[in-house]
Amino acid sequence: MEQEVGLIGFGEAGSTFARAGDWAAAAHVFDIQTDDATARDAMLAAYAEAGVLPARLLEDALDGVSLVLSLVTADQALAVAQAAAALIVPGTLYCDLNSVAPQTKQAAAQAIEAAGGHYVDVAVMAPVDPARLNVPLLLSGTRAGDAEARLRALGFGKTRVVGADVGRASSIKMIRSVMVKGIEALTAECVLAAAQADVLDEVLASLDASEKARPWDERADYNLDRMLVHGTRRAAEMEEVVRTLEGLGTGAAMTRGTVARQRAIGGLGVKAPPEGLGAKIGVISAPAPLLNPASRE
Repeated sequence: MEQEVGLIGFGEAGSTFARAGDWAAAAHVFDIQTDDATARDAMLAAYAEAGVLPARLLEDALDGVSLVLSLVTADQALAVAQAAAALIVPGTLYCDLNSVAPQTKQAAAQAIEAAGGHYVDVAVMAPVDPARLNVPLLLSGTRAGDAEARLRALGFGKTRVVGADVGRASSIKMIRSVMVKGIEALTAECVLAAAQADVLDEVLASLDASEKARPWDERADYNLDRMLVHGTRRAAEMEEVVRTLEGLGTGAAMTRGTVARQRAIGGLGVKAPPEGLGAKIGVISAPAPLLNPASRE
């Protein structure tokens, strides 16, 4: 079968997309975890379960490929693009779906474009699970329209081109994250303090009285769940948001606090949070140093 997709990264997003589509058998996948002796067997088993073709080296995943999807951790996005630039064939569409600052994507684009490839900035605008291939994607770059057609052919159902400039799609995502991840961090700060003062019910009732769209006990429960499971990854993304805001010159004081709170809660390593807001507060409140994120740095 002709190889159609080079998939770099097989974490939550990469594995979810591959399993959801009918193109897994046409995808050659490389994940850095295969270089780790302690993680290799588990990663190879995940490849086999998804039906993708394992690539032992990055060059194997990119050999002859006309479409590349990069889905790695935020701190590796630029390094991966630079490494891929030395391996891709001219004309390759390189879709960077990583959650990084526009400056990072622009630097990655320089490397890909210099090698004759076409770089497309893709912003993933919602959790990939349970949306899977229906997750909203924003695309920008001179070849964003071509990339949109290729992504739709893979089954992605909610794509939208937002401009020709690399960095536009990621700017929308990064700046939106100031609010989305910031609300999560503020929620944690609010409910932890309210529980400590034994006024949690009153505080939540007061918030409910001012906004009826969703009860705040449900919202707080959901936000803490997201931070416990994904806080470390979200903190890395929020570091990129700090870069975005500093690049704009508007300041990032609140966002720096969000980084600290997300990292502190994610660092607890609770991958299966308990049910209910009170139980989650108990898990987070147990280590006293967590109440002051700065003390963990």
